[in-house]
Amino acid sequence: MTWFKRVEKGIVTPTDQKKETPDGLWYKCPECKTVATMAEHKRLLYTCAKCNHHDRIESAEYFDILFDEGNFTELDANITSGDPLQFVDTKPYPQRVAATQKQSGLKDAVRTGHGLINGLPLVVACMDFKFIGGSMGSVVGEKIARAIDFARQNRIPFLMISKSGGARMMEAGYSLMQMAKTSAKLALLSEAGLPFISMLTDPTTGGVTASFAMLGDFNIAEPGALIGFAGPRVIKETIGKDLPKDFQSSEFVLEHGFLDFIVDRKDLKQQLTDLLTMLRPVEVASPVAARPA
Repeated sequence: MTWFKRVEKGIVTPTDQKKETPDGLWYKCPECKTVATMAEHKRLLYTCAKCNHHDRIESAEYFDILFDEGNFTELDANITSGDPLQFVDTKPYPQRVAATQKQSGLKDAVRTGHGLINGLPLVVACMDFKFIGGSMGSVVGEKIARAIDFARQNRIPFLMISKSGGARMMEAGYSLMQMAKTSAKLALLSEAGLPFISMLTDPTTGGVTASFAMLGDFNIAEPGALIGFAGPRVIKETIGKDLPKDFQSSEFVLEHGFLDFIVDRKDLKQQLTDLLTMLRPVEVASPVAARPA
């Protein structure tokens, strides 16, 4: 005779009535493992409430953060890559581009636009890492060059938000030429007396770091961003030595003099506004106009 009987306690839901928790409701910080709702995570501009880890975000989010009411005019939205080298790796390059465009909803790895930031005009070029690792090909270089031209023609400051794995080797020499092309355009912007602010986010590496990303009148970065040319593993294997703690983090780069300051994403718009206000040229009345009648 059985003298013990297990009794179910609490609420018991039949198997056929159990439901999976919908995806996208919760966020778990990859650094401190704190769990928060996605609504709260979005309210904090995709930063962790506990450790302030900055998640990677793309151009759509940056434009929404920076431009007043999220309103801006996009520049050169429909430029796409050709295939000058008939390059094939695991698939032909045109197929890779087409598949990435369909998956990401982007035309290429950078979007450019202009609008107002707290009432001040600004031209912004922002890279998207989800498009072939934010790699810099001929379209990226051309769109950045055209955005700089627009800034020059309209006497507007220029902000570059970098997020890239480097040059796009499927375009080989064509991608490397964009380093010189964008740098030359920035020299013209400087000659015109217009500010260039370069913002480095996680990650900014390769040919992007070796060209426009480090040429700002002000070089700024988000906390904890990976910034460098070659990756830490490659450098370690090359020099045969262990690397310092937090090597190539934005904090390390700031300490060694390659950044002007680090800005929390939640303070980004206001700090950019303060910087742009400080850099605005003072309108000086001409002697003729100032002379009394």
